[in-house]
Amino acid sequence: MHRGAYLVGVAGGSGSGKTTLVRALQQALPEGMACLISQDDYYLPIEAQKLDANGKVNFDLPDGVDMDALARDLRSLVAGDPIFRKEYTFNQTDKEPKLIELRPSPVILVEGLFVLHHEPVRELFDLRIFIDASEGAQLERRLKRDAQERGYGAEDVLYQWEHHVLPAYRNYLLPYRHLCDLHVVNESGHARAVTVLRDHLIQSAGIVEPIDLQGL
Repeated sequence: MHRGAYLVGVAGGSGSGKTTLVRALQQALPEGMACLISQDDYYLPIEAQKLDANGKVNFDLPDGVDMDALARDLRSLVAGDPIFRKEYTFNQTDKEPKLIELRPSPVILVEGLFVLHHEPVRELFDLRIFIDASEGAQLERRLKRDAQERGYGAEDVLYQWEHHVLPAYRNYLLPYRHLCDLHVVNESGHARAVTVLRDHLIQSAGIVEPIDLQGL
């Protein structure tokens, strides 16, 4: 959907490095040239989430995310309109969610588990990227992240991994891997991928880089 913006969709399993990649890519581009949208900010309230057979909330289901709202917001950005969205705080009741303002930019980076599963969102992307990592690397990253950022204990993380994360990967991510234009293997870093993607986006989105005249 390359009209007013070039849309990039980034999918991959939990802990594969989606957020890290898009943040690094945003920083690698000239300032103000890319905005970043996380699917996480479109999660429905916890009372709307489904429970598994053991009565545990399952956050790894597409029905738990307002993907239609994400599609509408992407169309608004492409049309040149800013959007406003409340930050998702992963049910941390002591954290006040911020109001996020996203302004139209030449490149729109969208990351999340289900951005390829939901066809109305998937069809908006000019470039689709799938991030691969070994199961061990993904689990190690998730254990560290969920403890530090979300306050989850190891027992809860391991339960979610077995009962929610792995089934979601098989059902809602792998079937769309073949539709991607680029596969990034992220075992220990993705510096080369960021460089390649940066050059591609500068060319594809028509970005003019600022010239540093110091020393000339």
